[in-house]
Amino acid sequence: MKEISCKLLVIGAGPGGYVCAIRAGQLGVDTVIVEAGKPGGTCLNVGCIPSKALIHAAEAFEKVAHMAGGKDPLGIKVGTPTLDLAKTVSWKDGIVSRLNSGVAGLLKKARVKTVHGWATFRDGKTVEVETETGTQVIRAETVVIATGSAPVELPFFPFGGPVISSTEALDLGEVPKKLAVVGGGYIGLELGMAFARMGAKVTVFEALPRVLAQYDAELTRPVLKRLGELGVEVMAGAKAKGLSAKGDALLVETADGKNAKIAADKILVTVGRKPLTEGWGLEQIDLDRAGKFIRIDDQCRTSMRGIFAIGDVTGEPMLAHRAMAQGEMVAEIVAGHKRSWDKRAIPAICFTDPELVAAGLSPEEAKALAGEIKIGQFPFAANGRAMTKQGEDGFVRIVARADNHLVLGIQAVGQGVSELSAAFGLALEMGARLEDIAGTIHAHPTQGEGFQEAALKALGHALHV
Repeated sequence: MKEISCKLLVIGAGPGGYVCAIRAGQLGVDTVIVEAGKPGGTCLNVGCIPSKALIHAAEAFEKVAHMAGGKDPLGIKVGTPTLDLAKTVSWKDGIVSRLNSGVAGLLKKARVKTVHGWATFRDGKTVEVETETGTQVIRAETVVIATGSAPVELPFFPFGGPVISSTEALDLGEVPKKLAVVGGGYIGLELGMAFARMGAKVTVFEALPRVLAQYDAELTRPVLKRLGELGVEVMAGAKAKGLSAKGDALLVETADGKNAKIAADKILVTVGRKPLTEGWGLEQIDLDRAGKFIRIDDQCRTSMRGIFAIGDVTGEPMLAHRAMAQGEMVAEIVAGHKRSWDKRAIPAICFTDPELVAAGLSPEEAKALAGEIKIGQFPFAANGRAMTKQGEDGFVRIVARADNHLVLGIQAVGQGVSELSAAFGLALEMGARLEDIAGTIHAHPTQGEGFQEAALKALGHALHV
């Protein structure tokens, strides 16, 4: 049985884990990272990156199909397009492979030792890793748990056959003729809309009164409009009950209590994600939990000295960029630097059509915290760049305190607004006031001008609306 020792052991090479290991290596910390799969975790392999590749392909296909219909206002005419989904998936896999190699190369450059296999805790300082060549024992002064999350499987809807998770949805060989999506959150709608743009007949089932319930209704209105244009049927207040006897339909209880049977070739279940806390031997170290997640403090320390936890395994928001920021911080703490978690905002993006961005507090949350607030909202229908991109639906909204104009939250819905998230996050982190954003010269013509105009609107003197 082989044994190695190190100062820092990172379990899991997802966004949080590999960033933590790379930064630690850069700081001269003797670091080992353990990963059972490919580097990059869920995000790179079966999440963020491949789903955005599929969404881009769907967008491109829909554009060409629209042109083929002779209704394109740009005057472009083409023949009827076809989609080879297997080739699309191969292209997506190529991107993932390049990024896998990139992460592996960065770990090597930072002098991080990578061990491939499944780690199991013996105690708070020791793990056993089952590798292809045998059992590897690793002893470490400090351990970081970055094991991530996995799709939630419904007990009456086990994955297999026609029932798929987001992982299988990204590897389909052909576009389903009829796709049922169970769960109207961001994952379900992102993938559901992508397949609708590729030609699938999509029906979305959401147990709550409305889809995308984590966003306010005004922000999601343009997305609902687009769902209708794509022919996506949304059944809110509906509960999935199981499969038909033949496995070719979804059994549903509708909002009015009636039973319905919806034909489907594939049933995509996207009802959330759960932390991966099973199978790692965590019972051997008995960490405090916050519900199903590992409890951490503002430095990502767990209840046991010398053990940190980062990313999805520690709770919401379960976002790759949160895990990355935590990983970098923990690496610097282990290296002896003075760091803590003091983030004003973690932008959240939904890559639907149109896209959604939310950073900081919603109007309702801001009102509850600060009392009187100011809201400035600027529509993309009045933005020249949005018009030239055929993306006039949506808006930018800024929420600020009424007394000192401190910006508390920023939201946007529209074509390509995900790229505005950096500006939103920066404004909140730097404690910007409405006057700071309004007084910053924004390049013309860009959609970013909507950000400045929203601030001007909140101050009472918008220029272009």
